[in-house]
Amino acid sequence: MACRSEEILDALVKEARKVSFEGKVANYIPALQKESPDHLSCALVYPDGDCFSAGDIQRKFTLQSISKIITLAIVLMDYGPEHVFHRVGMEPTGDPFNSIIKLETSSKAKPLNPMINAGALAVTSMIKGSNAEEKVEYIMDFVRKLTNEPDIDYCEEVAISEFTTSFLNRSLCFYMKGDGVIHGNVEEIMEVYTKQCAIRMNCLQLARMGVVFAMDGLNPVTNEQVMPKEVARICKTFMVTCGMYNASGEFAIRIGIPAKSGVSGGIMGSVPGRMGIGIFGPALNEVGNSHTGLKLLELLQDKYDLSMF
Repeated sequence: MACRSEEILDALVKEARKVSFEGKVANYIPALQKESPDHLSCALVYPDGDCFSAGDIQRKFTLQSISKIITLAIVLMDYGPEHVFHRVGMEPTGDPFNSIIKLETSSKAKPLNPMINAGALAVTSMIKGSNAEEKVEYIMDFVRKLTNEPDIDYCEEVAISEFTTSFLNRSLCFYMKGDGVIHGNVEEIMEVYTKQCAIRMNCLQLARMGVVFAMDGLNPVTNEQVMPKEVARICKTFMVTCGMYNASGEFAIRIGIPAKSGVSGGIMGSVPGRMGIGIFGPALNEVGNSHTGLKLLELLQDKYDLSMF
């Protein structure tokens, strides 16, 4: 069973929006504070090309941590799992996404997984290119393949805002560089990382990206195998185990789909073999996930049995 009615989806969005007052917009990145917690949009994209959307669907937002899935896919394709997981672990963590504590207690500062900030920074340090500009463009080319949108770019304002305030992320980089987990210039890594986090799109474009992962790397619109099936499988597994920060276990039980969130309020869902989901709801819960987005996914799960378990 699937949701193929914009009228029904619109009703679910309106119902989920009622809890927006319970969440708060991210304030530690100055540029993100401008969003209204009442915004909520959702798009569902199916492998046969059908698409249904509701809410503030034209409103664009930055990917933030959703970009971690994109860069993970890129380095897995370029270097293979053995090389990548020599530097980054595969285990979930119960700590906040920006925690430094596991670097201090784990072996040789190896981050536990690619979805926490330390792991994502280690992944970004592996992106190919002779300078930051080339590396960012390399990432953008892949995003444009995933979404079929040649004009997608990053938001300069958000990138600058993050770059000038990312003191903790710089600390994570220097800590890992001290133990040889990452190499290269930390400021260059930070430039690439903040620009990848600032990639901007709407919920429909996010859903198009989600359906590619749902279809094991096949873009159903272009019929191009954008990434190998094994890379898509690894990415979806991390989305299940680590994609919703340190609430991933609860999310797996309540909703049960591969998903990745970002502190802008975005959530990308990939229901295996069935659909891609794009959600934008900037009212966040205490963990950093979209509060209204989670409510909407719960409503969708209750009505359409999305869970893969």
